[in-house]
Amino acid sequence: NNIFEKLPDIFTDKKPEKEIDYIKFFGRSQSEGRVTKWIKSEYVEKPDNFNSYKVLLPASNGSGKLGEKLSNPIVIGPRTCHTQTFMSFGMFEKSEDAESLLKYIKTKFSRVLLGILKVTQHNPSKTWAYVPLQDFTPDSDIDWTKSIAEIDQQLYKKYGLDEEEINFIESNVKEME
Repeated sequence: NNIFEKLPDIFTDKKPEKEIDYIKFFGRSQSEGRVTKWIKSEYVEKPDNFNSYKVLLPASNGSGKLGEKLSNPIVIGPRTCHTQTFMSFGMFEKSEDAESLLKYIKTKFSRVLLGILKVTQHNPSKTWAYVPLQDFTPDSDIDWTKSIAEIDQQLYKKYGLDEEEINFIESNVKEME
């Protein structure tokens, strides 16, 4: 998780002239916070979603309290890797589809379902087991161009939530922008 401090000589802060030999590497530096650096491609074992747009979320965030906000998820583009400080979601050809996933992760609906299994700061993939997979393309039954609050309303309707369930979510889950 502190690869930038352990191996500072293999990373550069500036985009090299021969970009083809280097890839972007997103992570967290202890001294600088979130940073993007560059590394020779040969040093990295590339994940399946390497050539795709994806959403990054810190692998640990919050305390596990139901309804808390998540720590600034972001979309990163193709040919970008990340440190183990983060976990990635999705494998999209279009940035718009990744942006739709980002909105979904920020909904109260998805975060209340995440909160059922996420009871500590740790956020492993198994804590997302109750969060239903969606179609994030323009063909989806959800209109991802809407605000996060409007997407929540679409999700409540899609999954048949009653007024009591909706009120519980709206009262106990913090809004994310």
